[in-house]
Amino acid sequence: MPKRLAAAFSLMSLSVAPAFAHLNPDEHGSLLAGVSHPLFGMDHILAMVAVGLWAALLGGRALWLLPAAFVATMAVGFAAAIAGAPLPFVEPVILASVVVIGLLAAIALKVPTWAGMLVVGVFAFFHGHAHGGELGSAGALSFGIGFALSTALLHATGVGLGLGIGGAFGGDTGRLVTRIAGAATALGGLWLALGA
Repeated sequence: MPKRLAAAFSLMSLSVAPAFAHLNPDEHGSLLAGVSHPLFGMDHILAMVAVGLWAALLGGRALWLLPAAFVATMAVGFAAAIAGAPLPFVEPVILASVVVIGLLAAIALKVPTWAGMLVVGVFAFFHGHAHGGELGSAGALSFGIGFALSTALLHATGVGLGLGIGGAFGGDTGRLVTRIAGAATALGGLWLALGA
């Protein structure tokens, strides 16, 4: 049991990002700036991993449809920001996404896949809008492809953690530990929201 717990925490530590600014597209190119963008914001990391954890708990087609819905709707939000469409409360909703999706994983809320896609899609629009608002001098297409790839990898990390924890601990214990990981993301979101 201690070896399994150590392995689970080791895997979770792989999703931790260093705390420094986004890459400059003039120096690193728009694609790499886009790839790095979600990795340097703890709110984005926690939300993406929470989507993957919840998808793993839902199982079945939700394993790939929830992440796909997030990435697709995030791209729409990105395009809206580039087009100049205003969107109020972007940062508060992004923080809320961490807490809400983390809590959905923590309680292992069973919903139809389409409902889960709708929930994550609403939050994804705000995440995408934030990325578009921070485009700077980067080329929109390359930057967008970059952060979409990075987001998909963070979702895959969450799904992998959820499935890996479930497999390592097995059955109800695995689900419980995955739910605890979801609760940890929600607590992380609250910590960020309170300005810690």
